[in-house]
Amino acid sequence: MKKQALFGIITLLAAPLMAQDSSQTDVTTAAQALANQPNYSWKQTVVVPPDSQFQPAPLNGQTEKDGYTFVSTSFGDNDVKWVIKGDKFAVYTADNGWQAPSEMDDQGPGRFMGGMIRNFKAPALQVTNLLADAKPLTKNGDVYSADLTDTGAKTLLTFRRRGGGNGGGPTVSNAKGSLKIWISNGVLSKYEFKVSGTVTFNDNDRDVDRDTTVEISDVGTTKVDVPDDAKKKL
Repeated sequence: MKKQALFGIITLLAAPLMAQDSSQTDVTTAAQALANQPNYSWKQTVVVPPDSQFQPAPLNGQTEKDGYTFVSTSFGDNDVKWVIKGDKFAVYTADNGWQAPSEMDDQGPGRFMGGMIRNFKAPALQVTNLLADAKPLTKNGDVYSADLTDTGAKTLLTFRRRGGGNGGGPTVSNAKGSLKIWISNGVLSKYEFKVSGTVTFNDNDRDVDRDTTVEISDVGTTKVDVPDDAKKKL
């Protein structure tokens, strides 16, 4: 009788840990299943407060396994596109057409674009990175969710620029964040991550509240059309 009671207690204590492990495995497997697909598309939308100085435009992407990734978005009135293959990329702007990194201005917008693209991750890999920045997942219905760690929220608030007393980089206070993930037929289909906090750079404080949603579509049926002018720059 005592052994049965002890076994029951151990089972009750272990159940939450087993559920966490199962959720982590489900999402990791779903992200890898997406990465293994021959191709897919996605749309990213970012919501910020209405009074924010910069209102991000939607981002549309297509990628193929071991091939090209094509992304298009806009900054203000300017359309921007980029193509990635392996560790090489090319960028399109209306003013300059398609450019290789060596042709881009290493100051101002050119430097910003180059840094952003070098840090860019397609959804399958981005979710894997987000999981590393999150606390243990829980499942509620069809949704897997977790709070982000303090470090994870801080790095996402600064677009993964490590700051805080190192070369005068940005510092972050009051950082918090959350992650939600959806899976369809064993494959990652949607995810959302929210971050908020105060980013300080050059003694200027800026409150950030950002909600990013990525929806995946056309898995296995996406055709990635890359302009010849872009291919020549890779």
